[in-house]
Amino acid sequence: MDNRTYFAIYTLMEPSGSKSYRHIYFTCFLLLYALILLMNIWLSVVIVLERALHEPMYIFLCNLCVNYLYGSAGFYPKFLHNLILDSYVIPSFMCGLQTFVIYSSAMCECTTLAVMSYDRHVAICQPLNYHSKLTKNTCGILILFCWTVPFLCMFIGVVLLNRIAVCKYHIDKLYCDNWSMVKLSCESVFINNLMALIVLSFYMCLTVLIIVSYIKFIVACKTSLENRRKFWQTCVPHLFSLINCGFTMFFDAMCSRYGSSNVPENVNVVFSLLMLILPPLFNPVVYVLKLKEIRKRTLKSCVNTME
Repeated sequence: MDNRTYFAIYTLMEPSGSKSYRHIYFTCFLLLYALILLMNIWLSVVIVLERALHEPMYIFLCNLCVNYLYGSAGFYPKFLHNLILDSYVIPSFMCGLQTFVIYSSAMCECTTLAVMSYDRHVAICQPLNYHSKLTKNTCGILILFCWTVPFLCMFIGVVLLNRIAVCKYHIDKLYCDNWSMVKLSCESVFINNLMALIVLSFYMCLTVLIIVSYIKFIVACKTSLENRRKFWQTCVPHLFSLINCGFTMFFDAMCSRYGSSNVPENVNVVFSLLMLILPPLFNPVVYVLKLKEIRKRTLKSCVNTME
């Protein structure tokens, strides 16, 4: 018997018109990736180097930017490699790794936004207790929570994926994801679905907590001009990030689980890519434009760089 490890090879969706336009696709996605790297690295460096920004709100924002860099690395290098070679195949172990990175990043974005919501809740509703509640140790524990939960969930998810036998080898998407791999199975996937339900329930609970926090924000804003100012300056970009995250994840889930053959292929492709384009590109821009301290320090860094 051959004792060598065997890795299945999956084929990924080939972009429409890739034979004719793959160099254009490559240039566009390379530029997009470069912008994501530039925005998130720049914002992270500004927060790390400027001592005035070593506050919980900015530390969590830095964590969000680092997460976007991590998640983008799970898709763009591989996709650019596929485009330049005009070859859309991926070994099963790489497919599992890509699934782990992209979706642990998506879940980390959700947990980080929940933690940022808690930070704003304390700042607006309990301002006198802010520094006693959001200490360095507390921030460290919260950031650890942001990463540990997604890593644990996706580790279990990938292990469960590896235990199922597959009888098909084509993934109808530009990248690997958990549900697309589950659909390739020719046996029961009850345990995988149960795990997905548990994870979904956990994140639904986080969503409810965020909604409750915003209800309290609105009540607090009615009683204080200072609270309204804090809400407008710091909660509006956070609210934009929440809507951006929820919108893109909703469409990704709909395309993965309920994508219909009646929907044009290009529409499915665009919806599945929104999660990998909109949040990592536009959320940092909104924070730079809306947060006065971030904007001031960023402009200062730009001036210093040009000098």
